[in-house]
Amino acid sequence: MEPSVAVLEFDSIAHGIAAGDAMAKRSPLDVLLAGTVHPGRYLVLAGGLTADVEEAIDAGRLVASSALVGITFLPDIHPTVVAAIGGARHDAGGALGVIETRTVTAAVEAADAGVKNGEVVLRELRLADDLGGKAYILFGGSLTEVEAAVEYGVERIAGEGQPVTQVVIAQLHEEMDANLRADGRFLPRVAGAHKPAGDEPAGKGR
Repeated sequence: MEPSVAVLEFDSIAHGIAAGDAMAKRSPLDVLLAGTVHPGRYLVLAGGLTADVEEAIDAGRLVASSALVGITFLPDIHPTVVAAIGGARHDAGGALGVIETRTVTAAVEAADAGVKNGEVVLRELRLADDLGGKAYILFGGSLTEVEAAVEYGVERIAGEGQPVTQVVIAQLHEEMDANLRADGRFLPRVAGAHKPAGDEPAGKGR
């Protein structure tokens, strides 16, 4: 993916589709990915040359600005953030930093600021689905670097007027680390930890 990436978040699926169409028609983008996320919002991700992405943003705003919940434009997005948007996850010991936001766009921007300003591992970037539209970032590494990443991430999105929650844990307990490395959702964790007796397939144990 080219260095410049924009993510637009809409509270209307119909307007989001129209905006994505306008963006694709305006600029020769290298990447245009769009689709629904919880709770009934629509995301459009555009990637390519900086000037082309800026043109696409203008087109999207023009068509659906009334439905625009958030927008982030990163002309030099960090590659680990691109990977995390695609679902990449990484382990890291030591301290843990968490930033929780109410929009996807804010989380993407905070994640980019964090990894650029702290020598940290971007453990995970969870976006909207199964979170009621929220998003969160997990940074791992030394306490000093994690604190820096969280500070810069929160500072980057502080002017967006939305609630942001931040937590830094100086030394993450190994049991919580195991939970974070596994599925972040509660029910799959419980189901995997407790399997009632007698669940063996028919014909086993005879």
